[in-house]
Amino acid sequence: MSINIDREMSVREFALRENESAHAPYVPEFDFYYAVKSGDVAKVSALCSVDFAKKDGLGKLCEDSLQNLKYHFAITAAMLARYCIESGMEHETAYSLSDLYIQSCDRCTTPNEISGLHRNMSMDYTKRMAALRKDRLYSKQIVLCVNYIYSHLHKKITVAELAKHTGLSPSYLSRLFRKETGESITEYIIRRKINAAKNMLKYSGYSLSQISETLAFSCQSYFTKIFKDLEGVTPKRYRDMYSFTTEINMFAKENRK
Repeated sequence: MSINIDREMSVREFALRENESAHAPYVPEFDFYYAVKSGDVAKVSALCSVDFAKKDGLGKLCEDSLQNLKYHFAITAAMLARYCIESGMEHETAYSLSDLYIQSCDRCTTPNEISGLHRNMSMDYTKRMAALRKDRLYSKQIVLCVNYIYSHLHKKITVAELAKHTGLSPSYLSRLFRKETGESITEYIIRRKINAAKNMLKYSGYSLSQISETLAFSCQSYFTKIFKDLEGVTPKRYRDMYSFTTEINMFAKENRK
């Protein structure tokens, strides 16, 4: 059966406006995935207190409400696997977990079961990422520093600010940070912001100026320059290379294996 995609999208967008409903906003979703990949157990636990089955803004992927929820669960599982791989989890571990949880979800018969499984899956990935980060054997001060950076990528972060947070002098913190991570604090912050930008380019419809502003770059041209210096391509080219549709199709293929 063929359908007119443009017409269907126009009708759907009109209905969403009339009903004052929309898909879940990207920033909270990004916050969730980032908390998982960062191993932030407390934050993920708090975010998962909201019933997955009752989450606002879940798109309609299927007429059957239970199957629709299963589709969204599968997408979440695939996204969690990709985010965690980007932060150091072994590919086999990440994808095996994704497969197992999707298979378990397929056997669920109620929304409550899916919600409970969603929480278990989210916490499982998060705890594994927390353990991975501890295995890197950073000192307590550098762990505090790294955690602070992860939680404040949307702001301008200074060495003085980090020094105050860790209770160390700026000069000593800078030397210790380079010794343990192999790069300067500024280099680390920029790299983390660019990694965040890569995810936003892949998985959101945010414009380049919105991404630049969200990640507290001084201006879009500076963001573009830094991105190209580190990735070898412009942000626009990167988005073209790794569109959301391409990524979801890849996830679907991998989870069908």
